[in-house]
Amino acid sequence: MVDNDNLEKIVMRCQDGDGEAFTEIVDLFGKSMYGYFYRLCGNAAVSNDLLSALFVKLVEKIGSYRGGSFKKWLYTVASNIFYDQLRFQFRQKKLLDGKTATLRYQRFETNETCDLKDEIQTYMARLDDDTAEILMMRFYSQLSFRELADVRSEPIGTTLSKVHRGLKKLRKMMEEDKKEF
Repeated sequence: MVDNDNLEKIVMRCQDGDGEAFTEIVDLFGKSMYGYFYRLCGNAAVSNDLLSALFVKLVEKIGSYRGGSFKKWLYTVASNIFYDQLRFQFRQKKLLDGKTATLRYQRFETNETCDLKDEIQTYMARLDDDTAEILMMRFYSQLSFRELADVRSEPIGTTLSKVHRGLKKLRKMMEEDKKEF
């Protein structure tokens, strides 16, 4: 990963319309952003579509970035794109409950080159949307608690508490499943 000073220089070049700088941003963040989308929806095709939308939006909105954590800004844009997708699905399917579940409960695809399917993904799909998102952003996207709190526009104590409760829920589900066997 590139240090903050060099990242800021790349972003400034993007704001000046430098195509190579955009390519550098895609190279730096493409894999982690794909993983973020995949963990949210569990579908490779949808994740690729969302990733494409993110980088199109990056080109359109790079001028709105005014400094600070670029990673936070990018995750905020990504989160907005994901929720736009959910709203679109909601309108299309007229679902009131479980609008996120329509993406997340789809059969998980296997990909030999990118083994993202794991046991925890199954448990994550059973969590409520907010809990699943915060855990994915924390552990799969490796956001710090501070970055996570900033992206979610909430106090760090609230974020810490939500992550703790989410992990507790996951642990409880796993323990209950083990008792059944």
